[in-house]
Amino acid sequence: MSDDAPDQYERIQASPEFAGLRRALRRFVFPMTIAFFSWYALYVILSAYARDFMGTVLFGNINVALVFGLLQFVTTFLIAWLYARYADRKLDPVAEEIHARLTDGEADAAQPVEEVSR
Repeated sequence: MSDDAPDQYERIQASPEFAGLRRALRRFVFPMTIAFFSWYALYVILSAYARDFMGTVLFGNINVALVFGLLQFVTTFLIAWLYARYADRKLDPVAEEIHARLTDGEADAAQPVEEVSR
């Protein structure tokens, strides 16, 4: 990296490719975060205000609350897996190309990288 490395980073950050990368990340992260917090809030609210429902025995010593609680873990792993797939397909290729341009000292080159598809 040369002395103008901060300038290169600022040019990359201001580039339309980087903006597209950030938009693509937000398109996944924000809806998924809202969905997960809503799911978690439902679990907490039901635990607090629908005790009879949550205490309903499904079989043996297993009740609805226990199943909902375990599904929180399943949901977390599912979201992580979905994010890994999304990043592999949509984010990583563009990020690697931007990184390659930066490390090759071509940050100010007029070569646009492939736009992140929706």
